[in-house]
Amino acid sequence: MSAYSSIKEYQQFLAFNNDGCRTTVQYYLNNIANNKQLNAFLEVYETEALQRAAELDAERMAGKPLGKLHGVVFALKDVICYKGHQVSASSKILEGFTSIYNATAVEKLLAEGAIIIGRNNCDEFAMGSSNENSAFGAVKNAIDESRVPGGSSGGSAVAVQADLCMVSLGSDTGGSVRQPADFCGVVGMKPSYGRISRYGLIAYASSFDQIGIFSKNIDDTAIVLEVISGSDDFDSTVSVKPVPEYSNEVVVSDKKYRFAYFKEVLEHDGLDKEIAEKTKEYIASLQAQGHIVEAVDFSLLPYIVPTYYILTTAEASSNLSRFDGVKFGYRAKLAKNDDLTALYKKSRSEGFGKEVQRRILLGTFVLSSGYFDAYFTKAQQVRRLLCNTTDDLFKNYDALISPTVPTTAFKIGEKSDDPIEMYLADIYTVYANLVGVPAISIPLFKHSNGLPFGLQIMVNHFEETKLLNISKQLLEGFKNSNLKG
Repeated sequence: MSAYSSIKEYQQFLAFNNDGCRTTVQYYLNNIANNKQLNAFLEVYETEALQRAAELDAERMAGKPLGKLHGVVFALKDVICYKGHQVSASSKILEGFTSIYNATAVEKLLAEGAIIIGRNNCDEFAMGSSNENSAFGAVKNAIDESRVPGGSSGGSAVAVQADLCMVSLGSDTGGSVRQPADFCGVVGMKPSYGRISRYGLIAYASSFDQIGIFSKNIDDTAIVLEVISGSDDFDSTVSVKPVPEYSNEVVVSDKKYRFAYFKEVLEHDGLDKEIAEKTKEYIASLQAQGHIVEAVDFSLLPYIVPTYYILTTAEASSNLSRFDGVKFGYRAKLAKNDDLTALYKKSRSEGFGKEVQRRILLGTFVLSSGYFDAYFTKAQQVRRLLCNTTDDLFKNYDALISPTVPTTAFKIGEKSDDPIEMYLADIYTVYANLVGVPAISIPLFKHSNGLPFGLQIMVNHFEETKLLNISKQLLEGFKNSNLKG
């Protein structure tokens, strides 16, 4: 068998194949085994995935009602809890920890007939833009194994890119779904803050984190979003707004939209010149098709990355304080005269990697007495200004477009010694998390270096239907354009 182009096509195949789920799971297991060097999976649930597939085949043959995701093979980023399975956030500090409950998103997947095939490698505690910060080694980009897949959800992106599963779930705090999707040439979506429950998602920065979706097309993203969205008694921050039937509302149309783009983004010194030129060419193409595409001033661009890192590290400092080597996870060996304070210090120093330590220290600093108002309070004020700017923007425009990342996938190790340069890779993606709007990266372009890069689209809060429809229209239209080279 070969890969399926969509969930719909796959489920049509299942209708005429008695052991279709089991055959499909075995196909992906073989692919995972043949691509171990990519380091995309930390654990593969071979036996139980095959057993689950056999049960689903039997249910289908017995004529039982089928779920929306019947037989669809998923992988989970190693920050999403799956009952009875290890979850480590790719960190030594959670060594050997087994989840005692399902994340709400996982619970909903299973209820609709999904098969979970394994857990994906990621940057430790979702802190990184390259997937080089994992305690279990870097993930490699399947297009060029000398390059990073992006982060922090690099393993989840590569799992879809290399056909190791159909769909995967990641988390997006500042671009951790969209940036690796861009580097790997797949679709990566972050919904509105509160659209999907965060219950069972190991927290990095609670006012930013959202579970996101990797897939190969918009229709698959729509059906998965429909399934895992919605209210949840276990998460007080999740929205109670009704969940649209995204899978039925996404259609190909020739509707004309009003797009905005920040002129400062396309004029930024850090933006690859070829990415800038192709984005400008694409804007001209959209205008030629009858869309309105206009430049908008955005003087706050230089403040986005500092604001993001001040606020997220402050929240991380608080969230990660619970990992102390006492109740679970890694515990350091103590010398004869060591006390409880020494246990905390040694366990955290040995258990956390350097990037996580850096962010905890930075977050603790900006929350400290004498610096709280100068940094944290000021960053919150900038966040408020960004929210006001966003509200005004979407009164006049349907969507905001930009490159997803300033460059294509860089070499493994290329930016490891320069954390500032690594942080600046997030300059175009963190905006959506700061203001809480939905955003997506769609794979459109190919660089002269042979690597893919995409277009980022953002819309107003809870307008995921519009976002998916715009994305589908642009993807379908791009297939017939002359801009692909």
